[in-house]
Amino acid sequence: MKKLNHKKAIITGGARGLGKATAIAFAKEGIDVALTGRNEEALKTTIEELKTYNVAAIYTVFDVSDYQSVQKGIKKIIDAWGDIDILVNNAGIAAFGTVNDMDVNLWTQIVTTNLLGMYYVTKEVLPHMLKKNVGDIYNVSSTAGLNGNPTTSAYSASKFGVIGFSQSLMKEVRKNNIRVCTLTPSTIVSDMSRDLGIINEDTLERTLQPEDFAELIVSSLKLPRRAMLKDAALWSTNP
Repeated sequence: MKKLNHKKAIITGGARGLGKATAIAFAKEGIDVALTGRNEEALKTTIEELKTYNVAAIYTVFDVSDYQSVQKGIKKIIDAWGDIDILVNNAGIAAFGTVNDMDVNLWTQIVTTNLLGMYYVTKEVLPHMLKKNVGDIYNVSSTAGLNGNPTTSAYSASKFGVIGFSQSLMKEVRKNNIRVCTLTPSTIVSDMSRDLGIINEDTLERTLQPEDFAELIVSSLKLPRRAMLKDAALWSTNP
């Protein structure tokens, strides 16, 4: 399969979990990577690891839920690189609680980060892809965006929204040779899933790993430009 050398990618929430695994997978393919996130020390550590693959790697610190910060952060990356080929909207937060019990501020923060944050970043990157008339956008939703369950109203609402946003965006920009793919993974082993207590440590090795999904993203990038992976749900085989 073809290599992806010299392409430039932005990955939000790139310091750990799926974002970090995707960044490493990209670097192995020769893709230059710009990471965004809120934890500067974690971003620095990941950047140093990426540089061992002899690619350009930079970072910028911002909260995707703050549009002005997003504007400044994306401008910093564009000023450094000139353009962007790939955007992975991965940044997100989660918490569980019933509609009755969850604090309004937390519920709102989850939706703002996961849905509006994705929109804010895409809004700033998209004009550069439209100008080039080519690009790839990956929006990370979840199986929680396909089915709501007790205590997941905020997270599910945000991830349902991601799917709707992605489907609309895909139909808007496919005529510009921009491929938009919606990803709906089941539970992935990560710091977030551990913090939420939804990982079964006894079946850890059988549970979906961040590297598994990163491999899927890289494979889809190698499809001929005439072919687009519209959406993908990757599940653990036997967790």
